[in-house]
Amino acid sequence: MGNTQNNGSNDFRRDNRRPGKKPPLPSYRRGPLSWLIIGIIVITAMMMLQQGLVTNTLSWDQFIAQLQEGNIDRLDIGDTEIAGKFKANAPIVQEKGSTAFKVSYRPEAGAKEQLLQVLNKVQGVQVYWTQQRLWMYWVLNWLFPILIFVGIFYFFVGRNLRGGAGGMLMSFGRSRHRVHTKDRVRVTFKDVAGIDEAQEEVAEIIEFLKNPRKFQRLGGRIPRGVLLIGPPGCGKTLLAKAIAGEADVPFFSISGSDFVEMFVGVGASRVRDLFKQAKDNSPCIIFLDEVDAIGRKRGASFVGGGHDEREQTLNAILVEMDGFDTNDQVIVIAATNRADILDNALTRPGRFDRQVVVPLPDVKGRLEILRVHARKVKLGPDVILERMARGTPMFSGADLAAIINEAALGATMANKDFIEMADLEEARDKVRWGRAKKSRVIDQKEREITAFHEAGHTLVQSLLKDADPLHKVSIIPRGPMGGATFALPEKDRTMFTRRYCMALLQVCFAGRISEEMFCDDISSGAQSDIEQATRIAKQMVLIWGMSDQLGPISYGPDMAAREASYFMQPEREYSEKTAESIDTEVKRIMGDAYEGAKGIIEQNKDRLERIARALLKYETLDADDVKHILDGGELDKPTVGDLLAGEQAKHDGKTGSGEKKEQKQPVTG
Repeated sequence: MGNTQNNGSNDFRRDNRRPGKKPPLPSYRRGPLSWLIIGIIVITAMMMLQQGLVTNTLSWDQFIAQLQEGNIDRLDIGDTEIAGKFKANAPIVQEKGSTAFKVSYRPEAGAKEQLLQVLNKVQGVQVYWTQQRLWMYWVLNWLFPILIFVGIFYFFVGRNLRGGAGGMLMSFGRSRHRVHTKDRVRVTFKDVAGIDEAQEEVAEIIEFLKNPRKFQRLGGRIPRGVLLIGPPGCGKTLLAKAIAGEADVPFFSISGSDFVEMFVGVGASRVRDLFKQAKDNSPCIIFLDEVDAIGRKRGASFVGGGHDEREQTLNAILVEMDGFDTNDQVIVIAATNRADILDNALTRPGRFDRQVVVPLPDVKGRLEILRVHARKVKLGPDVILERMARGTPMFSGADLAAIINEAALGATMANKDFIEMADLEEARDKVRWGRAKKSRVIDQKEREITAFHEAGHTLVQSLLKDADPLHKVSIIPRGPMGGATFALPEKDRTMFTRRYCMALLQVCFAGRISEEMFCDDISSGAQSDIEQATRIAKQMVLIWGMSDQLGPISYGPDMAAREASYFMQPEREYSEKTAESIDTEVKRIMGDAYEGAKGIIEQNKDRLERIARALLKYETLDADDVKHILDGGELDKPTVGDLLAGEQAKHDGKTGSGEKKEQKQPVTG
């Protein structure tokens, strides 16, 4: 697999280095804001330049008088205009505030002859005869500013009106959706696995998009909106793409957060633009991902009132969905993992009138998902996907895809030809609990405490018939844990029995009891076990009604009260006396589980100690190893040190042979 990736990368380099193929030139195009800044700078410079070149306009008589008085230093005589400069000490300079002046004259009326007569009598005047350039003054004073304003209008307004991409002032109201055409949407139901019920619910939508007359014949109306509900990573977006791929229609995809902008009213404008384009391209599908970003319950809150931007966007969506005709052939699909906070007007019949639950996959669904993702990789002969499906309860489809990918990466780094079962198990543990910290230096005393702690979990897990079967146990640190005991459920549990809950509590307390019994002390390593046991015991008493003293009464938070108090926690609905009874019952249940686990460990001290010693030696034991130890056998397999020594010997052998070859080569040459 590694060779394939290397060849691909080499091909990519060869494609980019073909002779005669020039690399793309860098783009130096300026944005609209840059052109605006340049225009402002140019206009400011022109205004400053004009202020420094203030020119006085004189009449002909005033000009002749100043010339006769000797106040003029220089004259530039043109065809119809004379530009001049006063002397610095002339009185008119203090009056006018500038030394420059200009005057218009008519040569055909005798003005030129009069000027020559006066110049013959006056001394010290520099006279230059020039050709008048009126076009320069016209360009600087009129044409250049007009061009600047035309350019600004083109970049900020004109391109918006034509639908160009360079506009800024009017582009905020445009929808930022991504359109996947029929050619680009290649996802079908073959790529979706583990959600068979959800596929069946959306099958009639595909049939409607393909053959709408079939439903119109009996007067049926297809749902206008479909709301996909489920935890993250369960395939809601993938299912929506598969619907578009099966129906062979365009797919408009946009996230809920893309509607909201810093300007008020932009979200509603984008909603209207999105639905308008969808109707123009019907039949099609609109997919609103993370619709809870704009579909939260309306009402007064600490953030804003009825004129909140998010609420305006939601109102626009409600209006647009009501404006659909039965013949529009536009299906709106939304996805969320927070259906409890959506506005009731959004989920009522006529809008999102069909809610499809996309749950976490069961054992069968996980197996199908693993098979779908395993098509892209090369599996070894020892891989058993059924076992991996059993060992991944509560894993989503995204988690299972990550397991296959991590296993492929791990096998590639180990230079293997295919993925082995050990790679899949390591990838599963890495995805759920993090990478193993094999290089972490641990004190020997801490290793012994961890070994006896995990041995306690392992012993009780193996001996209790109501607990899940043991899979493996390890004292290698992984994530925040110093060690872990893994179970392999035989099936997915949709309900918890009281015996199963008591077995879970006993397994949780077994680690702490083992520390206290064999290490003569207790540690903080049982923190997560105590938290899990406390949570289970409280659920047994408060929610599941498994307490004989309190009876089948729910003391947990009411869902209606939780939805009503969106920002505040609902108050408890039982008295202080009942609260004391709840605390007493929780403590009693946990005490019974503690004593039960302690009894099992006291009766099997020698077994637990053998498991702990084996963990200290081998670091990881699987279910077969533990069963062999419990039956009184001794393990005979290489330790971690033996495996490392073998790898080092192989490496040294390769290095030594390489050195010998390098030494022989000069001799033979």
